[in-house]
Amino acid sequence: MTLFEGAADKGSAARCKLVVAYDGTDFRGYAGQPAVRTVEGTLSEALAKVLHAPATNLACAGRTDAGVHAWGQVVSFDAAADLDVQRVSNALNGMLAPEIVVRSAELVEPGFDARRSAQWRTYTYAVVNRPVPDPFLTRYAWWVPEPLDLAALRLGADPFVGEHDFASFCRAGPEGSTTVRRVLASRWVAAEDGVLRYEIAATAFCWQMVRSIVGTLVDVGVGKFRPGDLMRIIRSRDRAAAGRLAPPQGLCLWEVGY
Repeated sequence: MTLFEGAADKGSAARCKLVVAYDGTDFRGYAGQPAVRTVEGTLSEALAKVLHAPATNLACAGRTDAGVHAWGQVVSFDAAADLDVQRVSNALNGMLAPEIVVRSAELVEPGFDARRSAQWRTYTYAVVNRPVPDPFLTRYAWWVPEPLDLAALRLGADPFVGEHDFASFCRAGPEGSTTVRRVLASRWVAAEDGVLRYEIAATAFCWQMVRSIVGTLVDVGVGKFRPGDLMRIIRSRDRAAAGRLAPPQGLCLWEVGY
């Protein structure tokens, strides 16, 4: 007997919502791909074992790229209304932790969808700004040895707030897709010992948008651009006008709001 049997006959169904954290270092991104190791593929295999059947209508809030991490990724799938979510959570963590961890699990309304129901997403990006790298942060931060001007970084972050065409900061998507996005927050936070953290929240993001923004802002921090150049770069809608692409390991999908 599977976890779905019995409930299905009564038309009793729900969605299960998981909040998932993972270290993306050794995955080729979230989205499942043939013959490569991905977060979705690994999670799907584990769910099939726990549920004794493939998880259906599996969705996620954001498809992170290779090497990108998550603290607040949200995953949804079809479930029986009497599913023991704690048992599912414990079983998944027993199989996948510490690389992938289910932080919470709950049953939600059948119409809930991890991607389509999301109202906003927050990403963080960590930079280690010291003369020498930190071996304990190498997997989770970008080491930038040149001194960064924090005041310039903060001024440069401000123009991103609001609705703009972010073509200067995105890889080209499918033909006909839009690069207009609405950013709700954009700021730098200074932690101790030279660790800087960029936080950005938006209703949606396009491909490599955050990494492109961070790379350009770091170029502002080292003096290659001025903070006043950012609005011109945004308005140009030209990827060549912006700065470098930050490496993936500093990026983390932090939180998703519904």
